Amino acid sequence: MSEEDGKFDSILFGMAAQHTEGVPEMLGTIASFLNRKTDFFVGGNEGDWEKLTLKIFRAEAKKAQEVADKKRKEREAGEKRRQEVLRKKREEEEAQKKSASVTELTDEEAEKLQKELDAKKNKEKESEAKKETKDGEKNANSDNEDVEPGDEGKLKPNRGNGCDLDRYGWTQTLQEIELKVPFDVKFTLKAKDVVVNMQRKSLKVGLKGHPPVIDGELHCEIKIEDSLWHLDKNTVVITFEKINQMNWWDRLVATDPPINTRKINPESSKLSDLDSSTRSMVEKMMYDQKQKELGLPTSDEQKKQDVLKKFMEQHPEMDFSNCKFN
Repeated sequence: MSEEDGKFDSILFGMAAQHTEGVPEMLGTIASFLNRKTDFFVGGNEGDWEKLTLKIFRAEAKKAQEVADKKRKEREAGEKRRQEVLRKKREEEEAQKKSASVTELTDEEAEKLQKELDAKKNKEKESEAKKETKDGEKNANSDNEDVEPGDEGKLKPNRGNGCDLDRYGWTQTLQEIELKVPFDVKFTLKAKDVVVNMQRKSLKVGLKGHPPVIDGELHCEIKIEDSLWHLDKNTVVITFEKINQMNWWDRLVATDPPINTRKINPESSKLSDLDSSTRSMVEKMMYDQKQKELGLPTSDEQKKQDVLKKFMEQHPEMDFSNCKFN
């Protein structure tokens, strides 16, 4: 996507946040606008509007499919390389076993070899125990209690409403993301030793001469001009501001496991930093979300009920017993 394609994203994100029924409702709003304010549907020959709509959507669908196919091919290529490495490793181990079986050992050599095998076995047991502990911690962080349909298996947000992964961790407010990438090296890092490349929709972080720790597409777009990074001992700390400041991120980059944004604690975000109109809108969205989760009326529904109640109180002579209200 070019910069020109995305220039209306912030406006459209704002529209999307107000369409609780999702994409169908938002498309209905756009179609209604074209009907009421333009001659889009009747200005040309019969069926022209439908042909134009299909042409535009099919073009975007083709782009989306090309991106999906590219990612699939990259995953398949990565898996193929991994399987090839495993095959070569197995062949080397089999060759070593055959070589050991045809070699006569002295008692001293046999004792030394046994000690090496015992040490290797103990190391494998320790590694397996660490893996089980790590898997247990991962399962403990998984959010499988009281989840909505579709949220099963998503991770619980950390205390900063973000996620702690193996090689990095991040936190968020509605406005910005703070990312910390620690490096386990035996010397003090300097700025020239690291690679940090921030783009509007991508991020790359790592050590020079080594594979990057992060190299992928960001979950949403960021403001490059308001993004910065620094070194805290041997940890790269990056702060960047979101363009859409009304939604929570469920992951940092596209390849990360998602977090359950329904479990985010909004009180830990800096709502006080927002302007009054944006803050009131965000607080209303949060309130309505909690009300829906509890099966209670939203703020708009409550207002309608209050108006109806007041009307009924003002007109006690009217019988509302057979009326149905939505």
